[in-house]
Amino acid sequence: MQEGFTGEWKAFDELTVRELYDACVLRVAVFIVEQACAYAEIDGRDPDALHFLLRDEAGRLAAYQRLFAPQGDGPARLGRIVVSPDFRGKRLGDFLIREGIAKAAALSPDAPLCLSAQAHLERFYSAHGFTPVSDIYDEDGIPHVDMRRQPHSEPGAAA
Repeated sequence: MQEGFTGEWKAFDELTVRELYDACVLRVAVFIVEQACAYAEIDGRDPDALHFLLRDEAGRLAAYQRLFAPQGDGPARLGRIVVSPDFRGKRLGDFLIREGIAKAAALSPDAPLCLSAQAHLERFYSAHGFTPVSDIYDEDGIPHVDMRRQPHSEPGAAA
């Protein structure tokens, strides 16, 4: 675990009201307010996801992400990957992605792992073994690129 932080994965029905509230507040603060992007942040998919909440020693939510297990032969998918502005610069993003990769591999070791990355973060995700699998496209006014990490690949390796 990242020093000074505790994190855990929870299914939607295991989240307390406070945990769900904190996750929604963080997601809205970053994805809608900070990035000035009006879109349906509450997308109806949270009940189908596993949620990772990373808290500091005072219990404040420092980072969050959600993970969707593979459906059939499809890939697992990470999303809503976010670090609170109050905790940036502590490499929590790297920790978050490693946690997501490990959890996806534990759920389905032979499934690829996908995500839709904001295009300016392509290098960050590439350092964790993800490669672009689409051209850059507009999603809610922000350039994105679809990325995939093959199972059993090493960080920084071409997938």
